[in-house]
Amino acid sequence: QFHMARKMRGLVLLVLVVVGALAEETPEEVIERIRKSNIHLRVATSRSVNNSDVHIRVRQLNKSFPFGTAINAGRYNSISKYRDYVHQHFNWAVPENCLKWDAVEPQRGHDNFDGCLQMIHGVKNHGLKVRGHNLVWSVDRWVPNWVKNLNNNDLKYEVEKHIQTTMHRTQGLLEHWDVDNENLHGWFYQTRLNDNDYNLELFRIAHRTDGGPKLFLNDYSVVSDGSKTQDYLDQIRWFKQSNVGLYGAGCQCHFGENVEPNQHDIKQRLDKLSQGGVPLWITELDVYSNDENRRADYYEKALTAVYGHPNVEGVLIWGFWDQQHWRGKAASLVEGNDFHMNAAGRRVNSLINNHWRSDETVELTHDSDYTVRGFHGDYELEVIHKGKSLEHLKQTFTLGKDAHNITIHI
Repeated sequence: QFHMARKMRGLVLLVLVVVGALAEETPEEVIERIRKSNIHLRVATSRSVNNSDVHIRVRQLNKSFPFGTAINAGRYNSISKYRDYVHQHFNWAVPENCLKWDAVEPQRGHDNFDGCLQMIHGVKNHGLKVRGHNLVWSVDRWVPNWVKNLNNNDLKYEVEKHIQTTMHRTQGLLEHWDVDNENLHGWFYQTRLNDNDYNLELFRIAHRTDGGPKLFLNDYSVVSDGSKTQDYLDQIRWFKQSNVGLYGAGCQCHFGENVEPNQHDIKQRLDKLSQGGVPLWITELDVYSNDENRRADYYEKALTAVYGHPNVEGVLIWGFWDQQHWRGKAASLVEGNDFHMNAAGRRVNSLINNHWRSDETVELTHDSDYTVRGFHGDYELEVIHKGKSLEHLKQTFTLGKDAHNITIHI
């Protein structure tokens, strides 16, 4: 009887595990639930109008969810096809390199923001929002050489001066700042100053300097692989408890060469990081395969997994053009001087700008109430009677997390 009871308990546990696995939502189901809301239409027609002659088109103009890319300032400022691709396919951007300390101040006291500011103004003029990347990079190899030679007092002075100068020059232009980049993998400032809490001070300086942008940690090996996931959760909790102005955690998501993104693992790691109690952003996503069709599958799996997580507020890929991408053609979406969209680019574009964008047409019946489910964003509603648009009934609206109600008199 004892052994039988143990077997029964084991069987019950197995059943519970299987049921739990079956009950777990897929990323697609989460997307349907959290990235969309209902649009309720109440339609009243006059007696002279035959309902069968009327249909109502509800078309999304812009997405509210951030899908963005890293941008090279030199390429953006000099190549029109590069600019056009950015403007047509994304609603957020992040400077790839031009705001990093060694780029804006390669020599002490000689800073130059001109090219980067030109790029930032350019994308903002086309309706994109911009992240700032990054104020300080703690990995030794990315610390400007002249900074490494400073004594401790001068080092602290120059760090604060750099943060203040950079934030003042970009004030009002940026939504986010990655304050201390890859602090799980480098501790130059903490080590040099013999102060394990100096990374907290970097956030305090940034928060004092400009309270507008949201401040982020940003690191890798926290989602694409899990080797630093627990360490990152511990760091997030430490920063949040220290009350230094942390808003969110950036998860880079550089998947390894020929590594197929595992949606279950991605979810588990994002779930764990969400225990830190701050929003998550996917800040530098890319995949790698020389086979463009396999690369397309990889991008689809990764993008669907992160878009399908409720605590992810935005997704940026780390470049798109084979001639500029840090990993080359095997991570690219477009190729060559003509910016030919490869299979991966077509797949990503289809997901972001078609599959995850709403365009619905309602054909009237004898009912007066209709419901359309749409992705969050800006919409245009058009009433078409006998093939002709009724301009006086055209209207725009924004769909958020709450249902939107519209009454139409025809």
